[in-house]
Amino acid sequence: MTATTTAPVAAPDVSTRPRQPSARLRAWATRAPLLPALIFMIVVTQLPFVATLVISFFDWNALYPDARHFAGLANYGDVLTDPDLRKSVWTTILLTVAVVLASLVLGLALALLLDRRFKGRGVVRTLLIAPFLVVPVAAALLWKHVLYNPEYGLLNGLLHYVGGPQPDWISNTPLLAVELSLIWQWTPFMMLILLAGLQSRDQQQIEAARVDGAGDWQIFVHLTLPHLRRYLELGALLGSIYIVQNFDAVFTITSGGLGTANLPYTVYQSFYQAHENGLASAAGVLVVIGSIIIATFALRVVSSLFREEVGRA
Repeated sequence: MTATTTAPVAAPDVSTRPRQPSARLRAWATRAPLLPALIFMIVVTQLPFVATLVISFFDWNALYPDARHFAGLANYGDVLTDPDLRKSVWTTILLTVAVVLASLVLGLALALLLDRRFKGRGVVRTLLIAPFLVVPVAAALLWKHVLYNPEYGLLNGLLHYVGGPQPDWISNTPLLAVELSLIWQWTPFMMLILLAGLQSRDQQQIEAARVDGAGDWQIFVHLTLPHLRRYLELGALLGSIYIVQNFDAVFTITSGGLGTANLPYTVYQSFYQAHENGLASAAGVLVVIGSIIIATFALRVVSSLFREEVGRA
């Protein structure tokens, strides 16, 4: 018999294997393309806000730069106690609430109309969206000169045709004049959000309600409105973020006069007309804080909508 021997199998050389990148290195590799955008966003948005925050703690008038000194929270106290500034805060609240509520109601009515099938629905939807696509300053100029002008405006022209009065709309109802222009511009935005909500309804549930004898009004109250609650909240929050910061309509239509000066216009007056850099910065910081609070609620509503859609799928 011949003995057979087997040669020992050599262990693979671990040093020749390609090393796998670590989890941390892979994470940085996926995030690296986003760094330029992140740096750009920080430079453009965050650094100016930090500078504004620092300036808000100083008593700083641009006409007297040598008299600049640290004032602590005095500017914020002035913003909250000054009668004109408090009035501008109240005007901002009135303007925001009126525009958002009216836009939601009109947007809901138009969304219910467009949710039905009829000939030319695409053309009608495009025409209804058009006001939201107009540049805000152009929209304000359109309302100021084409509609509100007491001599050649369209509104007074229609009233003259039927023998009615010829009021000066901006002088008689200044805040309402600003509100109407913003409602006209923001109703299409609300309509789009609510139309998306209407088209995401469960049609089988609606058909079952009709089979059980429910009418259109009962379906609207008990099925449609509860389903649209999140979409109504989202439209209200997103609209509030913009209206709180609105400057174009107030500046263009009334130039902040006749009791229409909201907080952003007051910031403009304090900075460019009174040259009070510290006071204007403090008011601007308060506007940003209010916008962040509203945006936080808006993001929560958006995330809850996404969760509902994922759960439904």
